[in-house]
Amino acid sequence: MSFTNSVLYQQIGASPLQSITHPLLTEKGVQLSIKRDDLLHAEISGNKWRKLKHNLLEAEAQQKTHLLSFGGAFSNHIHALAAASYHFKFQATGIIRGEAHYASNPTLSQTQKWGMKLNFVDRKTYRLKEQADYLQQLQQQNPKVYILPEGGTNNLAIPGVADIITELKQQHIGPVDHIFTATGSAGTLAGLISGALQQSPNTQLHGVAVLKNADYLRETIKQLVNKEHQVSWHLHTENHEGGYGKISQALSQFCHQFTQQTQVPIEPVYTGKMFYALWQLIEQNHFPKGTKIVALHTGGLQGLAGLKLLNKFQ
Repeated sequence: MSFTNSVLYQQIGASPLQSITHPLLTEKGVQLSIKRDDLLHAEISGNKWRKLKHNLLEAEAQQKTHLLSFGGAFSNHIHALAAASYHFKFQATGIIRGEAHYASNPTLSQTQKWGMKLNFVDRKTYRLKEQADYLQQLQQQNPKVYILPEGGTNNLAIPGVADIITELKQQHIGPVDHIFTATGSAGTLAGLISGALQQSPNTQLHGVAVLKNADYLRETIKQLVNKEHQVSWHLHTENHEGGYGKISQALSQFCHQFTQQTQVPIEPVYTGKMFYALWQLIEQNHFPKGTKIVALHTGGLQGLAGLKLLNKFQ
């Protein structure tokens, strides 16, 4: 059976759009909906499925049988890739930055249960992940390997994310004024820009960078999307709370409170930082009354177990 004919592929459709009520939203007269990509699939969720979808189609078209990619010890991308490989019958290898003892953490333990082989490398070797010679060497070692970049962001990731705009056109009543997403490798923001160019040019798009010194991502977006200047978009680079994986006490408290008040689970590495930044903008009267906002929940909830193990988020 081909990838496109699999039952699971056909079952993963549009994610639900959930309207949120909250005292702050009522006070400021702002309407907020959450695009629940965390509910796309129990194991291949969020923006990771969006990015993988067309890459998996391309791997099948090239008759590749083995998927290989890169990530840290708690990588959402590696977790989703392992799950997708298991469900869609690919072999899988993860090149992991760090030491072999990480293999026992919740994220990597699960990837191994799905059959992914882990190859731990030091930081110097890991930095070769975008070097053409290194990638060619990996390809030559196994001609059946299809290599995906760290985080899953490449040109084939863009149309999968752009589908979000198509879904919102069908789900949201009236135009959307602003869309917010967490931003790591910029593929999700680039995909939203690409989709908006075609279908929703008046919507303003916002990426909340979850890592320090993220200004370079603007150039990444320009490389991924042609004519991106025809859509209004903004990269917020001051809401990282100390850097990637850093969790301030204020952010931790916000995430717990947000989940309690809205019944929408979030984690502090990606979605938590995005919602925290959005909440601050709303509090600061950044949006006029009547503004309609959609926040994209990009998943990543699998990482909560690892954060609790490290006592970073209790």
